[in-house]
Amino acid sequence: MRRSASIGVIPIIPFDRSSPVPFYLQIYEGVRAAITSGRLSPGQRLPSTRTLAEELQISRYPVFSAFDQLLQEGYLDGKVGSGTFVRYNIPDEVSRPIGARRPSPHTASTPVAEPTPRDESRQTSDFGPLAVNCPALDRFPSEIFGRLIRRHATAPYDLLAYGDPAGYGPLREAIAEYLRTARAVDCDAGQVLIINGSQMGLMIAALALTKPESAVCVEEPGYPGAKQALCTAGATVIPVAVDKEGIDVAALARLDSPVSLVHVTPSHQYPLGMSMGLARRLELLRWAGRADAWILEDDYDSEFRYASRPVGSLQGMDSDNRVIYLGTFSKVIYPALRLGYMVVPRQLVDTFIRIRTALDILSPTLPQLVVNDFLRDGQFARHLRRMRAVYVGRRDALLDALQQDAADVLTIGNTDAGLHVVAFLRDGIDDHDVVRRAASLGIHPAPLSSCYMGPGARPGLLIGFGSSDEPVLRSAVRTLAGVIRDLK
Repeated sequence: MRRSASIGVIPIIPFDRSSPVPFYLQIYEGVRAAITSGRLSPGQRLPSTRTLAEELQISRYPVFSAFDQLLQEGYLDGKVGSGTFVRYNIPDEVSRPIGARRPSPHTASTPVAEPTPRDESRQTSDFGPLAVNCPALDRFPSEIFGRLIRRHATAPYDLLAYGDPAGYGPLREAIAEYLRTARAVDCDAGQVLIINGSQMGLMIAALALTKPESAVCVEEPGYPGAKQALCTAGATVIPVAVDKEGIDVAALARLDSPVSLVHVTPSHQYPLGMSMGLARRLELLRWAGRADAWILEDDYDSEFRYASRPVGSLQGMDSDNRVIYLGTFSKVIYPALRLGYMVVPRQLVDTFIRIRTALDILSPTLPQLVVNDFLRDGQFARHLRRMRAVYVGRRDALLDALQQDAADVLTIGNTDAGLHVVAFLRDGIDDHDVVRRAASLGIHPAPLSSCYMGPGARPGLLIGFGSSDEPVLRSAVRTLAGVIRDLK
């Protein structure tokens, strides 16, 4: 039975208006601590956001943000018209003491052995206005894809059994042909490994190429999922700064520890967006040869470039077989497909297949059959051409809106490729605070600072334009600008 709300909840929140800690964080931590300590009981109803804001004499934005975070993390239940209540069953992970869940800061030159902070961009919806890395699902050729699914729904018996853990042979051949033509990847089908999305590929590479306490390097800022995979494998992760050309190879060469692996995004650096030039690519390959290190090339969205032709792969320039190439269909088809691929140097193929088999044996066969036909029938190439035109229009609408409605609070970064742009915040504005408040209003940019491991994170926002049409983007930017101005 749920209990009625009580103003007695308010005194248990240690709230200090003069504290430098943001209001939303004081409320979030106060309520969370009260729940985990038992001072707030399961089923107990909390005051409304309006009541709590009035009692604390603040605006409702911080209360909205704190409650939204608590709802997403599983501490609270809430229904429109019914109120907000403490959950009866709090997951074990979120019921740990606060101190056990808060990572300590790291310097950019210090190896990191423990898991990195959670990517707060993933605490919000991955679908909605301004969401990052989500394609135009409203333009997906669902009728064509559905027809292909129906074509293979009654697959022959042999395809219903366990198949090749490396993947469906014809699809591997189709991917190799596509990569040779479109990405200048030097490969054959025997080097292609089908995986359940690029995150699995990161994990396989981490397990295959590192040992416990191996030193591995990532871009700073860089993709949080790569850091997570490498840390999960037990590696010591060292962030290396990027400049306008990508990862600083000279800094790699100055490291004291021998480096076994470096993760890079040379075609479209995640999250800042620059491309690695020819000279820097050659420098990185020479370094890998001297250091006897592997390069993990994450080519997550190179199909979408707007100011120039697609840049060829780093792997295609590699004469020493030091590069593992990683790609995905999440951005070019749809994320829930969970289908990606790796191109592995021949001497590593058996090792990678063994680890892939240990993880979950093989990828589902039906999606592989469908994607194989999608590539071979020419539908994939037509879909890419249509999507490039769609994304140019959406990107331009986003940039126009940012210039017209948010130029006083956001500075636009690289806009040449991909499905998001980076916009930098003025000093003193917490990008996590912006993201939480924006999420409470139904828009979902991601915090740039979540892509950093060390100190000196630059506050900013990753603003996606793939999943929304032009009018929605313009409206969302106006809302976002309002959120930032309120924080100023």
